[in-house]
Amino acid sequence: MSKIQKPVYGGQAVVEGVMFGGKHHYVTAVRRKDSTIEYFELPRKSHPSLQLLKKIPFIRGIIAIIEASANGSKHLNFSTERYDLDPSEDEKLNEQEGSKLTMWLGIAAVGVISFLFGKFIFTLIPVFLAALMKPIFPGHIAQILIEGFFKLLLLLGYIYFVSLTPIIKRVFQYHGAEHKVINAFENGKELTVENVQAQSRLHYRCGSSFILFTVIIGVFVYLLVPTEPLYVRVLNRLALIPVVLGISFEVLQLTNKVRNVPVLKFLGFPGLWLQLLTTKEPKDDQVEVAILSFEKLLAKEKETEENLKTEEIV
Repeated sequence: MSKIQKPVYGGQAVVEGVMFGGKHHYVTAVRRKDSTIEYFELPRKSHPSLQLLKKIPFIRGIIAIIEASANGSKHLNFSTERYDLDPSEDEKLNEQEGSKLTMWLGIAAVGVISFLFGKFIFTLIPVFLAALMKPIFPGHIAQILIEGFFKLLLLLGYIYFVSLTPIIKRVFQYHGAEHKVINAFENGKELTVENVQAQSRLHYRCGSSFILFTVIIGVFVYLLVPTEPLYVRVLNRLALIPVVLGISFEVLQLTNKVRNVPVLKFLGFPGLWLQLLTTKEPKDDQVEVAILSFEKLLAKEKETEENLKTEEIV
């Protein structure tokens, strides 16, 4: 008898909280300055044309990344706006409700632009560094490998140094809490702090793994295009960003599907190793926030599904 497949949920750590996304909703729970929990909920909306594109392999990954960047930035902004705000100032903040639609659209646009800008930086800096090393590594393959090396070094260095700041360290702890909750749910465990803490803080479907796969996949893709002259190399890298992102997304999905196959589960190990940097072991109160966020999402998803069934009957 085949096992009933559970819905797939994703998440994101935010400042002093966790966001989870389902089929119909996104929910964030944040622990406020006075230790109370505040929720931020948004419906998951997508244009019909985007829904069609999300069914096309290699294209769907790019759409998913853009949506994740846009939605994630909204929830991140909510958390940074609310977690350290004194509850007595809530009334002042609520007076700004009228301009929130414009604000959220602006934040979503900034989130997408920031992602693209960051991708350009992490793509182009290694190109110029590798070009400087051409007298030592002149061959085509050597140049691609040294470029990949610099890209990996830049990625690891950036993650390591930002993780030294107290606020990012706590975000990485909430990232670990997010993974633990998802793992507990997927393993059929009751969502208690004790059960969740017993789970791994690593997950095959994590965005950190995706970032690392873009570095690895990029090496193989760039082998197929020329590195000379330099301006052609730069143009190739920019033009191939969607290709690398699309392939990397499919590889991420594949590693998640085969994670329980003994011979193939190692394919996701590089991404899991990177998560040793991007996640930290959470404290019990951080796990509690993650559980509350996920349970709120499950309740919203169940309510929506029941309403849809009722509408079908009527």
